[in-house]
Amino acid sequence: MPLEVRVARVYAEPTAADGERVLVDRLWPRGLRKDDPRVGTWFPDAAPSTALRRWYGHDPARFEEFARRYRDELDEVPDAVEQLRTRAAGGTLTLTTATADVERSAAAVLAEVLRARG
Repeated sequence: MPLEVRVARVYAEPTAADGERVLVDRLWPRGLRKDDPRVGTWFPDAAPSTALRRWYGHDPARFEEFARRYRDELDEVPDAVEQLRTRAAGGTLTLTTATADVERSAAAVLAEVLRARG
């Protein structure tokens, strides 16, 4: 059975369909307290490196290359990916991010990787 992995902005209100919410950004989102229920669990271990994040700069023209490089980085942290895959196997997993363009975010790439390895 395929894993149910979703992606949402961390600032969006949680819904019953979200299942477990996991923030997968390396940096804590502005304006949110550590106990904010929109965050869920913070899991920066699977986030892109600072160098890659800065290089990408959310430039849509760089997204395909960013996604390729990020997948390579994820190969270097198999334990982090496996921990998220295990959480997704237990039910719906929603990866959250502060990024405005969720479709071209690290969370979207990570969700794709988790579904493929599910």
